[in-house]
Amino acid sequence: MDFDEEKTAREIAKSLLSIEAVFLRPHEPFTWASGIKSPIYCDNRLTLTAPSARTIIETSIAETIRQYFPKCQLLMGTSTAGIAHAAITAHIMDLPMGYVRGSKKDHGRTNRIEGKLERGEKVVVIEDLISTGGSVIETVEALREAGADVLGIVSIFTYGMRKSVEMLQEHNVVNHSLCDLDVLVDVAVETEYIDEAEKAGILAFRDDPLDESWIERV
Repeated sequence: MDFDEEKTAREIAKSLLSIEAVFLRPHEPFTWASGIKSPIYCDNRLTLTAPSARTIIETSIAETIRQYFPKCQLLMGTSTAGIAHAAITAHIMDLPMGYVRGSKKDHGRTNRIEGKLERGEKVVVIEDLISTGGSVIETVEALREAGADVLGIVSIFTYGMRKSVEMLQEHNVVNHSLCDLDVLVDVAVETEYIDEAEKAGILAFRDDPLDESWIERV
């Protein structure tokens, strides 16, 4: 059976909302460490404690890799949120896996990349969330410096921010996300989690996070 990406994205959106891995709170924005006010908060670690959501996510990651990166030889998770997803998917696909630390260890062999990586090995990076794209780009560059042939990224969710799209293009990195903000807010409206005005405000935030005028729209 063919992998239906659109249907899968909607199912994942419903799962993320139902287990509260994603919160939409346009009338009471979250404040990021940078000071930016956000109507959305995402914690995909919660999918690991929700078997039904976890199953659809891991099988969808596997199907996405088979479809877009059929030559993949190794999965590498981002630290720390991508590690478990990479491990479960690697088990499904019978592939080796490892992960990339945020920085080198300060003891032992001072590894940054954990797991065996051969030069030229074809790698797919597993990430849980892409916001600005900075952290996953650092992971890709660390793997490239170690000699990996990084085929691309598979992420669970992306905000689709302009900055992340530009960064991925600048570093010649292909990303396939299982679900994005556009799909999620459509599902949220259909399920009456938010209304159309709140949806418009959330998408305005995504298009320009520094412009807080979106708050007036909700």
